[in-house]
Amino acid sequence: MAKSSKDRDRAERIEQMRRETATAERRRTLVVVAICGVVALAIIGATGWKLYSDQQRAQEVAGTELADLGESASAAGCTDATTKPAEGSADHLDGQDVDYPDSPPAFGAHWSNAAEYERKFYTDADRPEVERIVHNLEHGYTVLWYDETIAASDADLQAVREMAAKFERETVPTDVGAYDEGKFIAAPWTSADGDAFPDGTHVALTRWAAEGDDSAQGQGLGVTQYCTRPSGEALADFMAEWPASNALEPGAA
Repeated sequence: MAKSSKDRDRAERIEQMRRETATAERRRTLVVVAICGVVALAIIGATGWKLYSDQQRAQEVAGTELADLGESASAAGCTDATTKPAEGSADHLDGQDVDYPDSPPAFGAHWSNAAEYERKFYTDADRPEVERIVHNLEHGYTVLWYDETIAASDADLQAVREMAAKFERETVPTDVGAYDEGKFIAAPWTSADGDAFPDGTHVALTRWAAEGDDSAQGQGLGVTQYCTRPSGEALADFMAEWPASNALEPGAA
């Protein structure tokens, strides 16, 4: 009898321990599930809020003049635009690397396939070759080049994105005015592309114009302006002074 009682007590203790272990496991599972649920809701909420915020900001940008985006020209420390005789309009060096003397180039030899008209903003991950963008310059594009300092700044890079958004078109317009107004590209300039921009500047605006002081016969001239930070005012003034219609090949995309 004594042995049977001990065995029964032992079995009861084992069963109690099993029930306690199972209860503890269920409790831990519920806690884990609850935490996962909270994290999932937080992620969904944050994603939803960002989408909402991005949509609201996009609407604000759509209703904002280009000149009011980013810094003013004076606050951005923009230099005066400079010009120099151009060359290379007939030099199509497809597949070859071109050693441009200026950082960034406003003219020069280039590839025969220009960057797509519809794309207005590029990062280092998806930017076309510099030689392709130079071909866009020949077609009347204004290019805003931003360096690695701007790329590392969320606020400055967002300003560049918002400026580029002002020129976005879903398709190539048939209206000449809308077509010319869309000739803009924002692209990164990296240390792998060439020298840094001068005097601590981090943004460069470039154009390859057909006519103007310093233009070379049949080659036009290159126009360059530097700024320390993105300036919608400087960009708007630059494009007004050097419109897309003043190009060696104004009718090309």
